[in-house]
Amino acid sequence: MGLPLSFEFFPPKTPEGAIKLRAVREKLYAKRPEFCSVTYGAGGSTQEGTFATVAEIQAEGVAAASHFSCIGATKDSVREQLKQLQDMGVQRLVALRGDLPSGYGLGGEFHYASDLVAFIRAEMGNAFHIEVAAYPEVHPQARSPEADLQAFVTKVRAGADSAITQYFFNSDAYFRFVDDAHRLGVDVPIVPGIMPITNASQLLRFSDACGAEVPRWIRLRLQGFGDDTVSIQAFGLDVVADLCDQLRCAGVPGLHFYTMNQSVPTLALCDRLGL
Repeated sequence: MGLPLSFEFFPPKTPEGAIKLRAVREKLYAKRPEFCSVTYGAGGSTQEGTFATVAEIQAEGVAAASHFSCIGATKDSVREQLKQLQDMGVQRLVALRGDLPSGYGLGGEFHYASDLVAFIRAEMGNAFHIEVAAYPEVHPQARSPEADLQAFVTKVRAGADSAITQYFFNSDAYFRFVDDAHRLGVDVPIVPGIMPITNASQLLRFSDACGAEVPRWIRLRLQGFGDDTVSIQAFGLDVVADLCDQLRCAGVPGLHFYTMNQSVPTLALCDRLGL
């Protein structure tokens, strides 16, 4: 058995995007992913697109995991959506608090992802494998690293089966997080999230927004390439393949790729790693 792989997509916004994403998935399926996940917009704003993409992946014979956020949701609405996913044959969820839509107060019957995990377990038993998010470099809204770690432990104790991390470029942050979680009794697999580097300005903007650290040496090298896309991608492939190698040598339980709805960067990484 090779290292388990999984791929994340976001729901396309246009019919052309949907066609393009089908072609991307078909190429990535050659790597035999354990599952593919589909993201969910702020306040569940892409729910229809998320469920439609999940249904397509299931129909293509691959296990799909739907992201499922609870901010602004009621128990009744969550119950209804869980039933819908179960009827679609979905057996895996990524349970998240979710981002607040702009101008939105803290409404709804769920305040934390741990509330959602506990509710899903109470309602559905073991009908779903529940993934939760982990933040090796601390969630950007956390009060402190300790509070963030405690929030993660609470999600796992509420009934999570495994976790997927925010992407990172410093393997020590991941190893330290896993060790700290183990010390607090967490024994579920914590799968590292991997972000291919293809576009410098997009990556830096994205990382600043989500609290992922781009080490200074990587940042400076990327900025030094200017608009030289070929050099950025070659450098990015070296950096991320090296990171994946360190993780693989340490015996991580899998690799979860944030594909950004593209096949080429993720396939290049898999091929470089012989996956």
